[in-house]
Amino acid sequence: MQKKFWMLALGLCALGQAEAQQNIRLNQVGVYPGQEKVVVLDGQGKSVSVKNSQGKKVGKTKVLRTVKSPWSGRQRTVVSIAGLTQSGSYTVSAGSETATLNVAPQALRPLSVAALKAFYYQRTAQPIEARYAGQWNRPAGHMDDHVMVHASAVSPGRPEGTIISSPGGWYDAGDYNKYIVNSAYSIAIMLMSYEQNREYFDQLDVNIPESGNRTADLLDELMENLKWMLTMQDPWDGGVYHKLTTPNFEGFVMPADCHQQRYVVQKSVTASYDFAAVMAQASRLYKGNADYPGFSEQAARAAMAAFHWAEENPKALYNQDAMNRSFDPDVSTGTYGDFFAGDERFWAATELYLLTGDDSFKEMAQGILPGKFTLPTWGFVSPLGMYEWALSKPETELGRQSREKLLAYCDSVVATTARSCFQTPNGNSPRDFGWGCLAETFGISGVSLLAAHRLTGDAKYLTAAQQNADYLLGRNAMGYCYVTGFGQKSPMHPHHRLSAADGIEAPVPGLLVGGPNPGQQDKASMIEYPSSQPDESYADQEASYASNEIAINWNAALVAFVGWLDAQSK
Repeated sequence: MQKKFWMLALGLCALGQAEAQQNIRLNQVGVYPGQEKVVVLDGQGKSVSVKNSQGKKVGKTKVLRTVKSPWSGRQRTVVSIAGLTQSGSYTVSAGSETATLNVAPQALRPLSVAALKAFYYQRTAQPIEARYAGQWNRPAGHMDDHVMVHASAVSPGRPEGTIISSPGGWYDAGDYNKYIVNSAYSIAIMLMSYEQNREYFDQLDVNIPESGNRTADLLDELMENLKWMLTMQDPWDGGVYHKLTTPNFEGFVMPADCHQQRYVVQKSVTASYDFAAVMAQASRLYKGNADYPGFSEQAARAAMAAFHWAEENPKALYNQDAMNRSFDPDVSTGTYGDFFAGDERFWAATELYLLTGDDSFKEMAQGILPGKFTLPTWGFVSPLGMYEWALSKPETELGRQSREKLLAYCDSVVATTARSCFQTPNGNSPRDFGWGCLAETFGISGVSLLAAHRLTGDAKYLTAAQQNADYLLGRNAMGYCYVTGFGQKSPMHPHHRLSAADGIEAPVPGLLVGGPNPGQQDKASMIEYPSSQPDESYADQEASYASNEIAINWNAALVAFVGWLDAQSK
């Protein structure tokens, strides 16, 4: 109760500060010297001035447009600032208000480090040590060395109630369970960014227990979850359990205080294809790694076994309601349900082709290539395969088609920037807002734009990616830098059990929250949203799972996006 009182007081203080600086919206973390500089003001007619640290006026400001929000009707004035190419901290003034704009050649490097470090805080089955975690240290929880095979998951080699060991990995989101489909997606998007920016990630020091070995910290962190995923494969037949879970969500307590029995539940075709895809990808990228000898070969065997199981069990879709009608105990945790596995099959075939060179996988992928590129999510992973074809096999017909479809998507969003309220390619349609939109729209679109830049060299795509980063970091309708621990106004009360129960006022840093969600699925929980408008439906409240939860797939998008963006900085 005491912590909640102080968090409420801190939230009210932050709200007061926000109201005092309500009109100026800008990237609160930092921009690169060669990047465009844009601020957005509420209303119109206010002049903008910029001063350096010595109080001297610098830069040239120009109003690009005044535009009315299509939803709220608010007037926004979009102002560009030219001439700020020197590193420094600048004061932006509009009327009586001021804000700080930081310019630096490695402007987003601290954010890149923190976004990846956030996965260390999510580790299970090991103590999170003070020398790596500072005040967010905690004892180990969820050792998962006594996990029970649920009645839905039996095989001849593992009857109901069999005890298995499945330790390690990451807590999935604000809850304490572990899910294969989301783990596979999260690892894949980070591995893709790593493959495109090896030199950058090889030099990124995150200060985790493995730092200083011969492997990039990013690969070390991903290995924590890859090793857990291997334990989720039934050795009897190669199928992969959908998730490791308690029957019900734990309360907002620390991991060491959780005591529910944990289970592996039903093997699913989507989990098995996703597992096959990411294990094939990891096998390729960890090949010859001296710190993890034998892993590449093990992952390749596991990928093939999972793929064959999925091919033989195409109807094994995860339907939690149906499972609960047939088996006990009932399970009420996150479903990650998906009633179409064609996209998982396409991605798995793609990765297995890249690993093995077997043309049968290429032919399979060719037959199920999507008709257009849309942004990937855990539930629609075909675009992960399309990235691979476009970037790794551009000479193939699949590579050519994937490139064309990716560029068509990127061109369509770039074209909307000219009418944007916030000078961004995304955020200009109500469809851009919803569950996890900050990652699944702005972050992943940013990754796609960077891929387009890599494919074409056209600077418009890099500029558009930077604009999406500006949105995430403060140039948005709510004036939030949406990553914990960064900016002048950032989330203080994420829906995250570790942050809520640890007795520390500040949340675990480096976490991207879900963001504005006009669906407001948690409104019945007495969440007080400031607005129902698409880009304003965000509540920095602990109970707001619809707008303020964190998740590994969302942070994976942040790692992939910001790391790639920072690697391009000049």
